[in-house]
Amino acid sequence: MSEKEDLLNNLKIDRSQEAESEPFPTKIVSLIVGISLVLLVGGWLFFAEEEIQEVTTFTVKSVNASGSSATSILDASGYVVPRRRATVSSKSTGKVLKVFVEEGMYVEEGQLLAQLDDSTYKADLEYAESQLKQAQIAFRSTSALIEGKFASPNELETREAIMEGAQALVNLSKQRLDDMKILAPFSGVVVFKAAQPGEMISPISAGGGFTATGICTIVDMESLEIEVDVNEAFINRVVSGQPVVANLNAYPKWDIPSEVIAIIPTADRNKATVRVRIRFLEKDERVLPDMGIRVSFLQKIAETTAEQKEGVVVPNAAVLSQGSSTYVMLVKNGRIEIKQVDVAEETPNYSRIIEGVRAGDQVVASYNQALENNQKVSIN
Repeated sequence: MSEKEDLLNNLKIDRSQEAESEPFPTKIVSLIVGISLVLLVGGWLFFAEEEIQEVTTFTVKSVNASGSSATSILDASGYVVPRRRATVSSKSTGKVLKVFVEEGMYVEEGQLLAQLDDSTYKADLEYAESQLKQAQIAFRSTSALIEGKFASPNELETREAIMEGAQALVNLSKQRLDDMKILAPFSGVVVFKAAQPGEMISPISAGGGFTATGICTIVDMESLEIEVDVNEAFINRVVSGQPVVANLNAYPKWDIPSEVIAIIPTADRNKATVRVRIRFLEKDERVLPDMGIRVSFLQKIAETTAEQKEGVVVPNAAVLSQGSSTYVMLVKNGRIEIKQVDVAEETPNYSRIIEGVRAGDQVVASYNQALENNQKVSIN
Protein backbone atom coordinates (compact mmCIF):
# COMPACT_ATOMS: atom_id res chain seq x y z
CA MET A 1 0.00 0.00 0.00
CA SER A 2 2.37 2.48 -1.18
CA GLU A 3 2.24 5.43 -3.38
CA LYS A 4 1.33 3.17 -6.35
CA GLU A 5 -1.88 1.97 -4.70
CA ASP A 6 -2.92 5.55 -3.86
CA LEU A 7 -2.35 6.56 -7.42
CA LEU A 8 -4.49 3.65 -8.71
CA ASN A 9 -7.37 4.56 -6.38
CA ASN A 10 -7.36 8.12 -7.66
CA LEU A 11 -7.61 6.89 -11.22
CA LYS A 12 -10.79 4.76 -10.56
CA ILE A 13 -14.12 6.00 -12.05
CA ASP A 14 -17.08 6.23 -9.58
CA ARG A 15 -19.99 4.66 -11.54
CA SER A 16 -22.54 5.23 -8.71
CA GLN A 17 -22.45 9.01 -9.03
CA GLU A 18 -22.83 8.76 -12.79
CA ALA A 19 -25.92 6.60 -12.41
CA GLU A 20 -27.53 9.04 -9.93
CA SER A 21 -27.30 12.08 -12.22
CA GLU A 22 -29.47 12.25 -15.37
CA PRO A 23 -28.09 13.42 -18.63
CA PHE A 24 -28.79 17.10 -19.33
CA PRO A 25 -31.10 16.51 -22.36
CA THR A 26 -33.35 14.18 -20.29
CA LYS A 27 -33.91 16.91 -17.67
CA ILE A 28 -34.92 19.40 -20.37
CA VAL A 29 -37.47 16.99 -21.90
CA SER A 30 -39.04 16.24 -18.51
CA LEU A 31 -39.35 19.93 -17.73
CA ILE A 32 -41.02 20.68 -21.07
CA VAL A 33 -43.52 17.82 -20.63
CA GLY A 34 -44.40 19.02 -17.12
CA ILE A 35 -44.98 22.59 -18.22
CA SER A 36 -47.15 21.42 -21.14
CA LEU A 37 -49.35 19.35 -18.83
CA VAL A 38 -49.83 22.29 -16.47
CA LEU A 39 -50.76 24.61 -19.34
CA LEU A 40 -53.12 22.03 -20.82
CA VAL A 41 -55.01 21.44 -17.58
CA GLY A 42 -55.08 25.15 -16.73
CA GLY A 43 -56.37 26.06 -20.19
CA TRP A 44 -59.12 23.44 -19.97
CA LEU A 45 -60.23 24.79 -16.59
CA PHE A 46 -60.16 28.35 -17.89
CA PHE A 47 -62.05 27.81 -21.13
CA ALA A 48 -64.43 25.05 -20.07
CA GLU A 49 -67.96 26.41 -19.73
CA GLU A 50 -69.93 25.56 -16.63
CA GLU A 51 -73.03 23.53 -17.42
CA ILE A 52 -76.24 25.54 -16.93
CA GLN A 53 -79.43 23.74 -15.93
CA GLU A 54 -82.87 25.16 -16.72
CA VAL A 55 -85.27 25.25 -13.76
CA THR A 56 -88.85 26.30 -13.13
CA THR A 57 -89.24 28.62 -10.16
CA PHE A 58 -92.00 29.80 -7.85
CA THR A 59 -92.07 33.21 -6.19
CA VAL A 60 -92.52 32.73 -2.44
CA LYS A 61 -95.80 34.32 -1.30
CA SER A 62 -96.89 35.68 2.06
CA VAL A 63 -99.74 33.92 3.78
CA ASN A 64 -102.98 35.66 2.77
CA ALA A 65 -104.75 38.04 5.15
CA SER A 66 -107.23 35.44 6.32
CA GLY A 67 -104.40 33.07 7.13
CA SER A 68 -106.40 30.13 5.88
CA SER A 69 -105.48 27.25 3.68
CA ALA A 70 -107.46 26.63 0.51
CA THR A 71 -108.30 23.82 -1.85
CA SER A 72 -109.64 23.78 -5.39
CA ILE A 73 -113.40 23.32 -5.70
CA LEU A 74 -113.85 24.15 -9.39
CA ASP A 75 -111.67 24.30 -12.50
CA ALA A 76 -112.32 26.29 -15.66
CA SER A 77 -110.46 27.49 -18.74
CA GLY A 78 -110.40 30.81 -20.55
CA TYR A 79 -108.17 33.51 -21.96
CA VAL A 80 -106.09 36.50 -20.90
CA VAL A 81 -107.86 39.63 -22.11
CA PRO A 82 -106.97 43.34 -21.89
CA ARG A 83 -109.59 45.72 -20.53
CA ARG A 84 -108.01 48.53 -22.54
CA ARG A 85 -107.30 47.78 -26.20
CA ALA A 86 -107.63 50.38 -28.95
CA THR A 87 -107.14 50.48 -32.69
CA VAL A 88 -105.89 54.04 -33.17
CA SER A 89 -107.16 55.82 -36.27
CA SER A 90 -107.51 59.36 -37.59
CA LYS A 91 -110.49 61.68 -37.28
CA SER A 92 -110.44 62.39 -41.00
CA THR A 93 -109.21 60.78 -44.20
CA GLY A 94 -105.59 61.48 -45.09
CA LYS A 95 -102.37 60.14 -46.57
CA VAL A 96 -99.83 58.67 -44.17
CA LEU A 97 -96.49 60.47 -44.34
CA LYS A 98 -94.66 58.65 -41.54
CA VAL A 99 -95.32 56.00 -38.88
CA PHE A 100 -93.19 56.36 -35.75
CA VAL A 101 -93.97 53.03 -34.03
CA GLU A 102 -93.31 49.36 -34.56
CA GLU A 103 -94.91 46.23 -33.12
CA GLY A 104 -93.70 45.50 -29.59
CA MET A 105 -92.85 49.14 -28.86
CA TYR A 106 -94.06 50.72 -25.61
CA VAL A 107 -95.70 54.13 -26.04
CA GLU A 108 -96.75 56.79 -23.55
CA GLU A 109 -100.12 58.52 -23.53
CA GLY A 110 -100.04 61.45 -26.00
CA GLN A 111 -96.98 60.13 -27.86
CA LEU A 112 -96.91 60.80 -31.62
CA LEU A 113 -97.71 57.58 -33.50
CA ALA A 114 -98.02 58.83 -37.10
CA GLN A 115 -98.10 61.97 -39.21
CA LEU A 116 -100.61 62.47 -42.02
CA ASP A 117 -100.22 64.83 -44.97
CA ASP A 118 -101.24 68.24 -43.60
CA SER A 119 -100.28 70.49 -46.53
CA THR A 120 -103.93 71.26 -47.42
CA TYR A 121 -104.83 72.16 -43.85
CA LYS A 122 -101.75 74.36 -43.51
CA ALA A 123 -102.95 76.33 -46.54
CA ASP A 124 -106.45 76.52 -45.08
CA LEU A 125 -105.04 77.88 -41.82
CA GLU A 126 -103.02 80.55 -43.61
CA TYR A 127 -106.11 81.62 -45.55
CA ALA A 128 -108.27 81.69 -42.39
CA GLU A 129 -105.68 83.78 -40.54
CA SER A 130 -105.54 86.29 -43.40
CA GLN A 131 -109.35 86.55 -43.36
CA LEU A 132 -109.29 87.08 -39.61
CA LYS A 133 -106.72 89.82 -39.98
CA GLN A 134 -108.86 91.65 -42.57
CA ALA A 135 -111.95 91.28 -40.39
CA GLN A 136 -110.10 92.74 -37.39
CA ILE A 137 -108.93 95.73 -39.46
CA ALA A 138 -112.47 96.33 -40.73
CA PHE A 139 -113.87 96.10 -37.21
CA ARG A 140 -111.38 98.62 -35.85
CA SER A 141 -112.07 101.00 -38.77
CA THR A 142 -115.83 100.79 -38.21
CA SER A 143 -115.33 101.40 -34.49
CA ALA A 144 -113.44 104.61 -35.31
CA LEU A 145 -116.21 105.69 -37.68
CA ILE A 146 -118.81 105.06 -34.99
CA GLU A 147 -117.05 107.56 -32.71
CA GLY A 148 -117.28 110.20 -35.48
CA LYS A 149 -120.83 109.14 -36.23
CA PHE A 150 -119.86 108.14 -39.77
CA ALA A 151 -121.11 104.56 -39.32
CA SER A 152 -124.18 103.03 -37.74
CA PRO A 153 -124.19 100.58 -34.79
CA ASN A 154 -125.65 97.91 -37.08
CA GLU A 155 -122.59 98.18 -39.29
CA LEU A 156 -120.34 97.63 -36.30
CA GLU A 157 -122.33 94.57 -35.24
CA THR A 158 -121.96 93.16 -38.74
CA ARG A 159 -118.19 93.69 -38.69
CA GLU A 160 -117.99 92.04 -35.27
CA ALA A 161 -119.94 89.01 -36.50
CA ILE A 162 -117.63 88.69 -39.50
CA MET A 163 -114.60 88.86 -37.21
CA GLU A 164 -115.99 86.18 -34.88
CA GLY A 165 -116.72 83.95 -37.88
CA ALA A 166 -113.15 84.40 -39.12
CA GLN A 167 -111.82 83.51 -35.65
CA ALA A 168 -113.95 80.37 -35.60
CA LEU A 169 -112.57 79.40 -39.01
CA VAL A 170 -109.01 79.84 -37.71
CA ASN A 171 -109.77 77.63 -34.70
CA LEU A 172 -111.32 74.98 -36.96
CA SER A 173 -108.30 75.04 -39.28
CA LYS A 174 -105.95 74.62 -36.33
CA GLN A 175 -107.98 71.66 -35.06
CA ARG A 176 -107.93 69.99 -38.47
CA LEU A 177 -104.18 70.53 -38.66
CA ASP A 178 -103.71 68.96 -35.21
CA ASP A 179 -105.86 66.00 -36.29
CA MET A 180 -103.19 65.11 -38.84
CA LYS A 181 -101.01 64.03 -35.90
CA ILE A 182 -102.11 60.63 -34.58
CA LEU A 183 -101.44 60.41 -30.82
CA ALA A 184 -101.57 57.48 -28.39
CA PRO A 185 -104.81 57.57 -26.36
CA PHE A 186 -103.18 55.79 -23.40
CA SER A 187 -99.90 54.16 -22.42
CA GLY A 188 -99.37 50.62 -23.66
CA VAL A 189 -97.65 48.28 -26.09
CA VAL A 190 -98.17 48.29 -29.86
CA VAL A 191 -99.35 44.78 -30.73
CA PHE A 192 -100.29 45.39 -34.37
CA LYS A 193 -99.13 47.92 -36.98
CA ALA A 194 -101.79 48.42 -39.66
CA ALA A 195 -100.59 51.31 -41.87
CA GLN A 196 -97.48 52.17 -43.84
CA PRO A 197 -96.24 55.48 -45.30
CA GLY A 198 -98.05 56.31 -48.52
CA GLU A 199 -101.30 54.58 -47.61
CA MET A 200 -104.60 56.37 -47.23
CA ILE A 201 -106.22 56.14 -43.82
CA SER A 202 -109.79 56.85 -42.81
CA PRO A 203 -111.94 56.38 -39.72
CA ILE A 204 -114.35 54.45 -41.97
CA SER A 205 -112.95 52.04 -44.54
CA ALA A 206 -113.90 52.77 -48.13
CA GLY A 207 -113.38 49.10 -49.02
CA GLY A 208 -111.39 47.64 -51.89
CA GLY A 209 -108.22 47.35 -49.81
CA PHE A 210 -106.97 50.83 -50.68
CA THR A 211 -107.86 52.58 -47.42
CA ALA A 212 -106.72 51.45 -43.97
CA THR A 213 -108.92 52.07 -40.92
CA GLY A 214 -106.18 52.40 -38.30
CA ILE A 215 -102.54 53.13 -37.69
CA CYS A 216 -101.94 50.50 -35.01
CA THR A 217 -103.47 48.60 -32.10
CA ILE A 218 -102.35 49.42 -28.55
CA VAL A 219 -102.87 47.26 -25.47
CA ASP A 220 -102.57 48.50 -21.90
CA MET A 221 -100.59 45.62 -20.36
CA GLU A 222 -101.53 46.80 -16.86
CA SER A 223 -105.19 46.07 -17.65
CA LEU A 224 -104.74 42.36 -18.39
CA GLU A 225 -107.17 40.05 -16.65
CA ILE A 226 -108.75 36.63 -17.11
CA GLU A 227 -112.12 35.76 -18.56
CA VAL A 228 -113.47 32.22 -18.13
CA ASP A 229 -116.80 30.59 -18.89
CA VAL A 230 -118.20 28.59 -15.96
CA ASN A 231 -120.94 26.03 -16.48
CA GLU A 232 -124.13 27.52 -15.05
CA ALA A 233 -124.66 24.36 -12.97
CA PHE A 234 -121.55 25.25 -10.93
CA ILE A 235 -121.73 29.04 -10.88
CA ASN A 236 -123.03 28.88 -7.29
CA ARG A 237 -119.51 27.89 -6.23
CA VAL A 238 -118.06 31.20 -7.44
CA VAL A 239 -118.30 34.48 -5.51
CA SER A 240 -116.73 37.91 -5.93
CA GLY A 241 -113.38 38.20 -4.14
CA GLN A 242 -112.81 34.43 -4.17
CA PRO A 243 -109.13 33.37 -4.34
CA VAL A 244 -108.02 31.73 -7.58
CA VAL A 245 -104.87 29.99 -8.79
CA ALA A 246 -104.24 30.47 -12.51
CA ASN A 247 -101.91 28.49 -14.78
CA LEU A 248 -101.03 29.65 -18.29
CA ASN A 249 -101.00 26.94 -20.95
CA ALA A 250 -97.50 28.17 -21.85
CA TYR A 251 -96.30 27.80 -18.22
CA PRO A 252 -98.45 25.04 -16.69
CA LYS A 253 -96.32 24.69 -13.53
CA TRP A 254 -96.39 28.40 -12.73
CA ASP A 255 -99.09 29.19 -10.15
CA ILE A 256 -100.33 32.77 -10.48
CA PRO A 257 -102.31 34.10 -7.48
CA SER A 258 -105.54 35.69 -8.67
CA GLU A 259 -108.96 36.80 -7.46
CA VAL A 260 -112.51 36.92 -8.81
CA ILE A 261 -113.50 40.45 -9.86
CA ALA A 262 -117.10 39.89 -10.85
CA ILE A 263 -119.61 37.46 -12.27
CA ILE A 264 -121.16 38.86 -15.46
CA PRO A 265 -124.92 38.82 -14.76
CA THR A 266 -125.98 37.08 -17.96
CA ALA A 267 -125.79 33.53 -19.28
CA ASP A 268 -124.93 32.19 -22.71
CA ARG A 269 -127.94 30.07 -23.67
CA ASN A 270 -126.02 28.31 -26.45
CA LYS A 271 -123.20 27.11 -24.17
CA ALA A 272 -125.08 27.19 -20.83
CA THR A 273 -122.22 29.13 -19.24
CA VAL A 274 -121.72 32.30 -17.23
CA ARG A 275 -118.69 34.53 -17.79
CA VAL A 276 -116.43 35.33 -14.82
CA ARG A 277 -113.79 38.08 -14.66
CA ILE A 278 -110.61 37.40 -12.67
CA ARG A 279 -107.75 39.78 -11.82
CA PHE A 280 -104.07 38.94 -11.50
CA LEU A 281 -102.75 39.77 -8.03
CA GLU A 282 -99.22 39.96 -9.43
CA LYS A 283 -98.06 41.41 -12.76
CA ASP A 284 -95.53 39.56 -14.89
CA GLU A 285 -94.19 40.23 -18.38
CA ARG A 286 -94.73 36.58 -19.32
CA VAL A 287 -98.49 37.13 -19.29
CA LEU A 288 -99.61 38.20 -22.78
CA PRO A 289 -103.01 39.07 -24.29
CA ASP A 290 -105.09 36.20 -25.68
CA MET A 291 -103.02 33.49 -23.97
CA GLY A 292 -104.91 30.36 -22.99
CA ILE A 293 -105.22 29.84 -19.23
CA ARG A 294 -106.70 27.43 -16.69
CA VAL A 295 -107.97 28.53 -13.29
CA SER A 296 -108.81 26.76 -10.05
CA PHE A 297 -111.36 28.43 -7.79
CA LEU A 298 -110.31 27.92 -4.17
CA GLN A 299 -112.31 27.39 -1.00
CA LYS A 300 -111.04 27.96 2.54
CA ILE A 301 -110.81 24.70 4.43
CA ALA A 302 -109.16 25.58 7.74
CA GLU A 303 -109.11 28.75 9.77
CA THR A 304 -105.91 29.24 11.78
CA THR A 305 -104.83 31.28 14.76
CA ALA A 306 -103.06 34.62 14.56
CA GLU A 307 -99.74 32.93 15.33
CA GLN A 308 -100.26 30.40 12.52
CA LYS A 309 -100.93 33.18 10.02
CA GLU A 310 -97.24 34.03 9.97
CA GLY A 311 -94.92 32.74 7.30
CA VAL A 312 -94.95 32.15 3.56
CA VAL A 313 -96.28 29.49 1.22
CA VAL A 314 -94.56 27.43 -1.48
CA PRO A 315 -95.75 24.45 -3.56
CA ASN A 316 -95.35 21.07 -1.90
CA ALA A 317 -93.17 19.97 -4.82
CA ALA A 318 -90.62 22.65 -3.90
CA VAL A 319 -89.94 21.14 -0.46
CA LEU A 320 -87.32 18.40 -0.06
CA SER A 321 -87.07 16.11 2.97
CA GLN A 322 -84.03 14.33 4.36
CA GLY A 323 -84.66 12.56 7.60
CA SER A 324 -86.35 15.01 9.95
CA SER A 325 -85.04 18.07 8.08
CA THR A 326 -86.73 19.92 5.21
CA TYR A 327 -85.08 22.04 2.53
CA VAL A 328 -85.82 24.19 -0.47
CA MET A 329 -83.52 25.29 -3.28
CA LEU A 330 -83.33 29.04 -3.72
CA VAL A 331 -82.24 30.69 -6.98
CA LYS A 332 -80.03 33.69 -6.19
CA ASN A 333 -77.93 35.51 -8.78
CA GLY A 334 -78.35 32.62 -11.18
CA ARG A 335 -77.09 29.95 -8.75
CA ILE A 336 -78.62 27.34 -6.47
CA GLU A 337 -78.57 27.89 -2.71
CA ILE A 338 -79.86 24.99 -0.58
CA LYS A 339 -81.73 26.37 2.41
CA GLN A 340 -83.10 24.50 5.43
CA VAL A 341 -86.67 25.54 6.28
CA ASP A 342 -89.24 24.99 9.00
CA VAL A 343 -92.57 23.76 7.60
CA ALA A 344 -95.44 24.55 9.95
CA GLU A 345 -98.38 23.31 7.87
CA GLU A 346 -99.01 21.33 4.72
CA THR A 347 -102.17 21.43 2.56
CA PRO A 348 -102.93 19.32 -0.52
CA ASN A 349 -101.08 21.82 -2.73
CA TYR A 350 -98.96 24.13 -0.59
CA SER A 351 -96.66 24.16 2.42
CA ARG A 352 -96.56 27.02 4.92
CA ILE A 353 -93.00 27.86 5.97
CA ILE A 354 -92.28 29.96 9.06
CA GLU A 355 -88.48 30.06 8.88
CA GLY A 356 -85.78 29.86 6.21
CA VAL A 357 -87.26 31.82 3.30
CA ARG A 358 -89.21 35.02 2.89
CA ALA A 359 -91.77 36.48 0.50
CA GLY A 360 -90.27 37.35 -2.87
CA ASP A 361 -87.59 34.64 -2.86
CA GLN A 362 -87.40 32.40 -5.93
CA VAL A 363 -87.49 28.66 -5.16
CA VAL A 364 -87.16 25.75 -7.56
CA ALA A 365 -90.74 24.57 -8.10
CA SER A 366 -89.98 21.04 -9.29
CA TYR A 367 -86.97 18.79 -9.50
CA ASN A 368 -86.68 17.08 -12.86
CA GLN A 369 -82.92 16.76 -12.57
CA ALA A 370 -80.28 16.59 -9.85
CA LEU A 371 -79.14 19.99 -8.60
CA GLU A 372 -76.24 20.90 -6.36
CA ASN A 373 -75.46 23.82 -4.10
CA ASN A 374 -73.96 26.81 -6.00
CA GLN A 375 -74.83 25.21 -9.35
CA LYS A 376 -75.43 27.68 -12.18
CA VAL A 377 -79.03 27.68 -13.47
CA SER A 378 -81.36 29.62 -15.75
CA ILE A 379 -85.09 30.19 -15.21
CA ASN A 380 -87.29 28.89 -18.01
